[in-house]
Amino acid sequence: MFTDAVILAGGFGERLWPASKPEYPKQFLSLEEGISFLQSSILRAAALNLKGKILIITRIDLLEPTVVQCSTLAQQLESNLQKKIKEDLIVIAEPEPKHTAAPAILACQFLDKMFPNTEHFLLVLTSDHAISPIESFTRDCRTAFEYAHKDNFVCFAIKPTEPATGFGYIKSGTTLGKGEAFQIAEFKEKPDFETARKYIESETYWWNSGMFAFGSSFFKEELKKCEPDIYTAFEEIPFASLPAIKHLKGIKYVKDWDAMKKAYDASPAISMDKAVAERTRRACAVKATFSWDDVGSWDAFGKMFSAPPEKTAFVKSSNCFVYSDIPVAICGVDDLIVVIKNGNALVAKKGSSTLVREAAQKMNSLE
Repeated sequence: MFTDAVILAGGFGERLWPASKPEYPKQFLSLEEGISFLQSSILRAAALNLKGKILIITRIDLLEPTVVQCSTLAQQLESNLQKKIKEDLIVIAEPEPKHTAAPAILACQFLDKMFPNTEHFLLVLTSDHAISPIESFTRDCRTAFEYAHKDNFVCFAIKPTEPATGFGYIKSGTTLGKGEAFQIAEFKEKPDFETARKYIESETYWWNSGMFAFGSSFFKEELKKCEPDIYTAFEEIPFASLPAIKHLKGIKYVKDWDAMKKAYDASPAISMDKAVAERTRRACAVKATFSWDDVGSWDAFGKMFSAPPEKTAFVKSSNCFVYSDIPVAICGVDDLIVVIKNGNALVAKKGSSTLVREAAQKMNSLE
């Protein structure tokens, strides 16, 4: 029996434009300490001290920058963590993006192919969220694995701090264990503000973090019942030839695997939430004791910084956030977000950064 971590690292870089873009999405951005979101996710996975592998599944056009981030991180670490990354981390390049259910079943089938006749329990992690402290995270993950071993599809429930409209919600049902988890009574899509406010007042709704734990065999059986087309598309991978595992900058990777290409060609694009989480009768959630933020807007990103960047001047201005490649002076204005990256500039009023995706799409159409 093995426990493995799977880090999903796709994304198209619209919500944090212009710092992020399709060829350089959010997971590659760095916070104050200089570690990127992706590198932080790898460190969290490594801290779990899992017996199995760490798989990073990314778009084929993001393979090289993903490998570079892994290699750069490994060079900074002590020998035991460096060894874990170089020996047990594998970057898998999807032939095309197919949402999150496809890479989840790919991970299950790939591990079954690599290690036949061995049961795997997977922890599916995001590559671009802010999570701390790591001790609380690892403790909650161990709890999640305990419930995954009992044939559950396990989510991580985040206690809401505000009526956010950008997150999916889960409604708590029967309490499990000693109160550290609950059966999920219902999943809810991203609500409008008034609905989100009612969720908060009820004290029975939690944010869905987008991270999951489950047994490989259990997940495949649930997928077979709920989304048979996806299951069938990947059914032959364990019987195909092993993929060539190559090395780049000391990091293992897989690309151009015929069995994977064939499976992706046949698979629908659907999220794990819609494919399994919202339809299985065995969904439960661990109450997260760690701090979590998906950092899905410049308003959220700015809260991660305790000081303005160097070479920034504020003159009769307050409550402004600057993230820039060049020196910036802010004069006589308040509550602004100013981002100057990759030859583009964004100026937004704080509280309106949800409009950035639309702005990015409009700017991209001008190119």
